Amino acid sequence: MKVIAFAASSSKKSINKQLVTYATGLLENAQVEILDLNDYELPLFSQDKEEEIGQPSLAKDFLSKIGDSDAVIISFAEHNGSYTAAYKNLFDWCSRIDTKVFQNKPLVLLATSPGPGGASSVLAAAEASAPYFDGEVKASLSIPNFYENFDLESASIKNSDIKGQLVSAVQSLQ
Repeated sequence: MKVIAFAASSSKKSINKQLVTYATGLLENAQVEILDLNDYELPLFSQDKEEEIGQPSLAKDFLSKIGDSDAVIISFAEHNGSYTAAYKNLFDWCSRIDTKVFQNKPLVLLATSPGPGGASSVLAAAEASAPYFDGEVKASLSIPNFYENFDLESASIKNSDIKGQLVSAVQSLQ
């Protein structure tokens, strides 16, 4: 099974990237590629910009990564209750090329934040919208209080209940 995974954040210190990297390590017999949204940075989407530059190759490349995979794992950062600008912009460009951004792939959607909400607002939005973009959500999980539940030294979940939920979520792909 070929899995692509990424944090929906452009932060170089992203806790969501730490989470998604850990989550992919829970997969068995999978070829995993972890993408970095910084490798797909595009100008701010607008119809005017689209008319000016057409369909950017980086957006096409990102869609190809999804298309070439068997499954996708995303961990969402939350900015003011919604998607990060970096993710939303890339998603907007991709959806203009193909509205079926997720290309009928099974998805595991994760989110975390330092606070008790665990980025649950953006996770709920992503889970609700995924089917409209041809994504099949197999599991979703919000992890609150990242720094209390994730051991930075060992790069692993230290809360056994949350770890069990995460293992179950990721294994839903297999």
